[in-house]
Amino acid sequence: MSVAANRLPVRLQVTEGPQRERGGDRSIMAHPVSAFQAAYISIEVLIALVSVPGNILVIWAVKMNQALRDATFCFIVSLAVADVAVGALVIPLAIIINIGPQTEFYSCLMVACPVLILTESSILALLAIAVDRYLRVKIPVRYKTVVTPRRAAVAIACCWIVSFLVGLTPMFGWNNLNKMQRTQELNASHTEFVIKCQFETVISMEYMVYFNFFVWVLPPLLLMLLIYLEVFNLIRKQLNKKVSSSSNDPQKYYGKELKIAKSLALVLFLFALSWLPLHVLNCITLFCPSCETPHILTYIAIFLTHGNSAMNPIVYAFRIKKFRTAFLQIWNQYFCCKTNKNASTTTAEPGN
Repeated sequence: MSVAANRLPVRLQVTEGPQRERGGDRSIMAHPVSAFQAAYISIEVLIALVSVPGNILVIWAVKMNQALRDATFCFIVSLAVADVAVGALVIPLAIIINIGPQTEFYSCLMVACPVLILTESSILALLAIAVDRYLRVKIPVRYKTVVTPRRAAVAIACCWIVSFLVGLTPMFGWNNLNKMQRTQELNASHTEFVIKCQFETVISMEYMVYFNFFVWVLPPLLLMLLIYLEVFNLIRKQLNKKVSSSSNDPQKYYGKELKIAKSLALVLFLFALSWLPLHVLNCITLFCPSCETPHILTYIAIFLTHGNSAMNPIVYAFRIKKFRTAFLQIWNQYFCCKTNKNASTTTAEPGN
């Protein structure tokens, strides 16, 4: 989910309305796709082809498997929905912007905002998952009465509402329109103009760094780090207690929680690893305007953010037994044209 799939250095290009008419259709035509852009597009398409089916498989697994119906997996579905949207919506938009079409300012802004919404949705889903795992080990007896399906649904709805508010903030006015008008000495109320649609052209770096990163990305990541450290601390305290012959169930419970917590912490680690480089580049752009970032680093950061949407299904398949079992069941029933007769009993067993 790249907030800068189009942040490569370009010269700001503004075309006044009358000039567009005189110049004909050529003034809004995109440049021919270069070999480098073709390689970029190919990699993006490959990421999308992995991300969309993989995350649809996650949603499908939760829908068909009763063992995956607790609150944690509902939050995982919310995360998967955001990742599906990355492959199906954000990556195509990033490809279009990379080609460099010329369009009206707010049209470009509408293209740039979806990635901001989906990024925040992913972060809040990861935060909800972390809080849920903490409650499971902190209050295991009362957990099911505290974390009900209704409350989980309300939490998911709140996460998406906040994500839309944060991601659409540039549409409410925190954007580069006034800066562009001052630079070009245009009066927006009298003159129409089009721009070469680039992320940094329309999205304010002050918004990206001070508001998006310093308020809505970095603090949640640090909070999740603290939560998982406490989760591991609580679990290890329980596992290190001297076990009597009648306490096998608590040991089994906390052992399973430890495995799942490790897997979900890995998801968080991969998210941070994928997103922090791009935010660091944004900080460099804001705080050191004269610094030039090598294009290859920018592209690597972009591919990391988009590629993160394809990583989670792989983590679930290799690390969480319930997902692995559900994936195999789906494969056997719907793709290999055979029914796994033991699937219903297998998936009902408590897994990792």
